Amino acid sequence: MSLEKLIHDCKKNDIKAQEQLYRQFAPKMFSVCLKYSRNYAEAQDNLQDGFLLVFEKINSFEFKGSFDGWIKRVMVNQALQQYRNKSFLSPIDEDIAEEVEIEIEDGVSMDFLMKIIQELPDRYRLVFNLSVFENYSHQEISDSLGISVGTSKSNLSRAKLILKEKIENNTGSVKMPSIK
Repeated sequence: MSLEKLIHDCKKNDIKAQEQLYRQFAPKMFSVCLKYSRNYAEAQDNLQDGFLLVFEKINSFEFKGSFDGWIKRVMVNQALQQYRNKSFLSPIDEDIAEEVEIEIEDGVSMDFLMKIIQELPDRYRLVFNLSVFENYSHQEISDSLGISVGTSKSNLSRAKLILKEKIENNTGSVKMPSIK
């Protein structure tokens, strides 16, 4: 069945089509949810809640742009929703450190990188992921999380410093630059 037909059937609340759409996109969307979650269990909850939202909002998908991009945005927004209006996202001292850049050496595994990203404090992890993986500007991050642009910049810088230290401790060295 084509993706377009599958989406049309999901818009008609066809349970079999919804199941097929879930099976087709769940693995990829789970990796998206993992980036924004503290752990595996939270990622599973975000995936489940995200798909409920996808099926609730699927009528708003108008076949303009890719469905992959649309569903990913729904998942990211669902994961971020649990953090909005939480005290840890309140403004902090906005002394913006110099831009930290990280180059990941070949010996660093993807599992290790995901682990250390998940270990970041929530405010740093969210800003880091939105900036690095979603290519959001600081203004877009500010709008998404309800924080100032300066807080976004400061949180990104601090996240990179923490990651840099953890990578250095794991490998013994870090080359500069790459993750901007």
